[in-house]
Amino acid sequence: MSDATIAEPSDVEEIPAGYDDGQDHAGLPHHTSTGLSNTKLAMWLFLGSECLLFGGLISTYMLYRNRQADQIGPDQLWDIPFTSATSFVLLMSSLTMVMAVSAAKRKDEQRTKLWLTVTALLGGLFVAGQVYEFTTFYREGLGYTTSLFSSSFYTLTGFHGVHVAVGIIMLLSLVAMLAKGKLVGDNAETVEMIGLYWHFVDIVWILIFTLVYLIPA
Repeated sequence: MSDATIAEPSDVEEIPAGYDDGQDHAGLPHHTSTGLSNTKLAMWLFLGSECLLFGGLISTYMLYRNRQADQIGPDQLWDIPFTSATSFVLLMSSLTMVMAVSAAKRKDEQRTKLWLTVTALLGGLFVAGQVYEFTTFYREGLGYTTSLFSSSFYTLTGFHGVHVAVGIIMLLSLVAMLAKGKLVGDNAETVEMIGLYWHFVDIVWILIFTLVYLIPA
């Protein structure tokens, strides 16, 4: 009999070279062929669909903004200085969101939570200003069903306000999860995803503010 040892079958199945089971074994985000992680790609696709939605709402408003007949129109209602102030507050929240993402990438959890909270507070001020503005318009006689102009205006700006409110909830939820250490995955990427959504909301408002408030009907 030969002295050579006979290899016994192993219980461990050999994994072929180049095999990818789609799992993240290193705790890092799994990337697609585009170079983006699955989470980031999904967020960009979602924002793309939101662009189509807001595009339809803005087009509808531009079509109906002169359809108020003898009812109250935008020239009698707009308070440009007040709306400009609330718009500035919302734009400043984009800066604080950038600070939060930067802190998350440095793994500075305390500053991340701080800047996320400040961003949520600035967003809350914007929503409060929008509610005050809507209340004022209603008292002046501009209801949702007053005219085609009012319906398209409230739908467009109100829908954006709902997006801001959803963003505030996301920010505060993220702060709570960071505080309790319950955030799963890469913290920096999660903060960045929320940041993409928040910046999108701000950019959309710049477009709405310009078309609705600054360009005369």
